[in-house]
Amino acid sequence: MAGPLTGMKVIEMAGIGPGPFCAMVLADLGADVVRVARPGVAPDPLDVLARSRMVLNLDLREPQAVQEVLSLVAQADVLIEGFRPGVMERLGLGPDVCLARQPRLVYGRMTGWGQHGPLAHAAGHDINYIAISGALHAIGREGEAPVPPLNYVGDFGGGAMLLAVGILAALHETRQSGRGQVVDAAMTDGAALLSSMMYGFKAAGQWSNHRGDNMLDGGAFFYDTYACADGRHVAVGAIEPQFYALLREKCGIANDPVFDAQMDRQAWPVLKLRLAEVFRTRTRDEWCALLEGTDACFAPVLDWDEAPEHPHNRARQTFTHLQGVLQPAPAPRFDRTPADAPHASAVSTPDAVRARWQTAI
Repeated sequence: MAGPLTGMKVIEMAGIGPGPFCAMVLADLGADVVRVARPGVAPDPLDVLARSRMVLNLDLREPQAVQEVLSLVAQADVLIEGFRPGVMERLGLGPDVCLARQPRLVYGRMTGWGQHGPLAHAAGHDINYIAISGALHAIGREGEAPVPPLNYVGDFGGGAMLLAVGILAALHETRQSGRGQVVDAAMTDGAALLSSMMYGFKAAGQWSNHRGDNMLDGGAFFYDTYACADGRHVAVGAIEPQFYALLREKCGIANDPVFDAQMDRQAWPVLKLRLAEVFRTRTRDEWCALLEGTDACFAPVLDWDEAPEHPHNRARQTFTHLQGVLQPAPAPRFDRTPADAPHASAVSTPDAVRARWQTAI
């Protein structure tokens, strides 16, 4: 493995969603990640989140399997688990036991509700966690129900990415103190944190509780998506005056005085209808030829098949293939310690992992 995290040894307790995504990000950047999975679970090329791992098939109901994990903990830098609070303790792999084996261990815990609180032991999914943060209420069209933003805000943004940040922060502190600690990453906390700017706007009287009434939620006509003559869509985000002026010029509406009222919220609904009429006059590709690459803050809305073929994504090699499966490449990029391309996961044994990690030391 190559990358800025080369030498980091991570144990991942196999789960779904944010835990695997966090482990994938660490593995992509060079960490040596060992995934502990149930017996019979084989690496699947279609499970993109499970790439670049060694896999140990262990039945944690067996005392010997628990001891195998603890033997790896003694050599590890990080452990990631995403079970409900108390499950790891019942398995005999709770933080106290693991930190006794490896005092420098960073023990990352990924849950929806967090390790404590009235809802800590309840079941849930991304949509539930972002609902109580305020984020879900803000996403959607005026007069319509809130729209789930896939699982980006809770699972991956507010969950996995903040767990990764927490793990790296804890490892930095460990270099100074020589002591590990528990990182409690709750998606409810993370989704709220991702909403920091909106809470600031709300306090300043610049954001309302009404969906589709604000600058960044589709309320502003200059920050929205529009259908083209061929039924495809484009995305416009011309907020700043100079970018808005260029958009008007390119769209042929620079001399239409009705569009002078950019920041008049009362005019937004009418201006949105007018701009929608403009975009319906050409196909998406025709608008791309006119606007893409300019400062009009424009982009085509691409589907899953189109995105990998976009010239910008191809130039940056944003996507890659692994075992015939198209998938996003590791990010971000590093100039001095670039990461390797993802590799296929493979089943291993505790003895092989211990030997590998001992050699790394």
